[in-house]
Amino acid sequence: MARPIWKGVISFGMVSIPVKLYGATQSKDISFHMIHEECGNRIRQLRWCPVDERAVENDEIVKGYEYAKGQHVIITDEDLQKLPLASKHTIELSAFVNASEIDPVYYERGYYLEPDDPGVKPYALLLRALTEKGLTAVAKIAIRNKEQLCALRPVDGTLMLETLFYPDEIKVEPQKMADVDVSERELGMAFALIDLLSEEFQPEKYRDEYRDALNEVIEAKIQGQEIVEEAEAPAAKVTDLMAALRASVEAARKNRGGEADEDEEEQEEARKPARRRKAS
Repeated sequence: MARPIWKGVISFGMVSIPVKLYGATQSKDISFHMIHEECGNRIRQLRWCPVDERAVENDEIVKGYEYAKGQHVIITDEDLQKLPLASKHTIELSAFVNASEIDPVYYERGYYLEPDDPGVKPYALLLRALTEKGLTAVAKIAIRNKEQLCALRPVDGTLMLETLFYPDEIKVEPQKMADVDVSERELGMAFALIDLLSEEFQPEKYRDEYRDALNEVIEAKIQGQEIVEEAEAPAAKVTDLMAALRASVEAARKNRGGEADEDEEEQEEARKPARRRKAS
């Protein structure tokens, strides 16, 4: 059983719900060590003090904040523990919003919340209330030496907590592109292609193909086999947008088991939303 990374309570008005917080995601990235090419041994990174001219051990290192050039104030673990933050132990629900109002760019990392034994019934109450109202709770939580905005939402019979970035952590929005003239025929063909590729999200369909390929390369090198590089795909050149869209629609129909021939009635239906929008 995984160990919780945080323990505390959810504060829901006058109701307190003891909970445990568990990580909901884990990285599966393949990591590499740095190796000295000449002798094949792993490189050791030293924490070096240029004044004493020697390596420094972990128990000799403290945290310092640079408040002026070359000037630091030392912050200890005790200083961090004394921070007057209720969110160190309490997730106080401060607002309830529609999940659609939170732009996905604000989401950072997901966690699961499980109730401690005394909190099972109030946890179930909050879970059902959020589910039936279709709302997401907004709160704050202090974890990993940082107080973070967070969102609590019901997912498959449990509560998920997702940490959120603060507005000042979101980079300035890029400049919007200038208006480009798109014809009704092009838009209708794009609608047809989107309709053919529309389906329910099925995450199990997707794999990290880069990681799979990298694992194959690693295994081949372990076995002393030759690594064969695939030929590079030629760069696509789109000279006729309608022709590219039509070819894409036909390819999508083939993948769906449909006919490759163009269906004029279907394309006419695809154009109607654009015409209705223009008329309104």
